[in-house]
Amino acid sequence: MFRRRKPTVSMIRGSKFQGWAAVCAAALVSFAAGSLVTTRLRDLNPVRAESHRVFELMIYHAVPGKGPALESLFRDVSKLQTKHGLDVIGYWVPDDDPAWRDTFIYLVAHPSRDEAAKNWHALHADPEFPPYRKSAEPLIQRADDQFKVDEVYMRPTDYSAMQ
Repeated sequence: MFRRRKPTVSMIRGSKFQGWAAVCAAALVSFAAGSLVTTRLRDLNPVRAESHRVFELMIYHAVPGKGPALESLFRDVSKLQTKHGLDVIGYWVPDDDPAWRDTFIYLVAHPSRDEAAKNWHALHADPEFPPYRKSAEPLIQRADDQFKVDEVYMRPTDYSAMQ
């Protein structure tokens, strides 16, 4: 009496196919492990050195109608700022909003707060600077005998493109 086995069972039990099953299983496990490792390595963040870099946002509120004059004055002051290590990222004037019409904005990058203080001190000590300061005084709004200038030091976030 002849007994028939199911083909799949005979393939697996047959010595000829046991090697192939082991190879396929090993390949599948290797592929899965490799995929997990690759995914993990792809998501690693690069190690960054501790940075003390700061950015200084300056917002000048000009006397109504004096915004263009203040902008023109800073065109000349920018050369002195560069001379004294003040790395100005950019200067801006608001475009459409009437509430910001007489506002002048700029952003300075500093290696650290200490470097910022040192560079600002050097600029203010430069004999070429006082005439610019005198010219700017009547152009900037005052509140309680203080010039209306908003100054904010900011640090970049760890996910910021600009660090």
